[in-house]
Amino acid sequence: MLTTTNEAVVHGSAETSIGDERQSGTLVIGIGNNLMTDDGAGIHVIKRLSERNLPEDVELLDGGTLGFTLLENIETATRLIVVDAAQLHAEPGTVKVLKNAEMDDYLGGSTRSSVHEVNLLDMMVAARLRGRLPAEYALVGIQPATVDWGSDPTPVVDQAVNRAADLIESMLEETLA
Repeated sequence: MLTTTNEAVVHGSAETSIGDERQSGTLVIGIGNNLMTDDGAGIHVIKRLSERNLPEDVELLDGGTLGFTLLENIETATRLIVVDAAQLHAEPGTVKVLKNAEMDDYLGGSTRSSVHEVNLLDMMVAARLRGRLPAEYALVGIQPATVDWGSDPTPVVDQAVNRAADLIESMLEETLA
């Protein structure tokens, strides 16, 4: 049976509950299926980031294959970074950052190859319609080499996971706009 988790790793005390105002930190969501080789790239990035000394106001979230249960997390974040395997029409292992309007264009385009991207688009639209979309958001996409049964990414994507984690760590120190 395929299972994914929606467990948050909270650094510091950036917890929220229904009705709370936006928290002051950044939410980093890794999405994908970690039982499908490179499709789990986002989840692997979250695991690598959880081993680092990140700022207190950063929340890491294993978003699994994504669902509307994550909408509240997105709506209460000040900044949002989503990391996922993405069809970038590039060499396997390519890491690309799409910020704000670039992310909107990518998710709204017809080149989506993953159900995650459709669900992410739905959640972003829902948050925008409710007036709760973070002002700053970005997608860190990793071009997969293969998506097949397996719990480990291919070697080229494993290296990209490290690069993506480094990139996100540096993004946490700057604005996304």
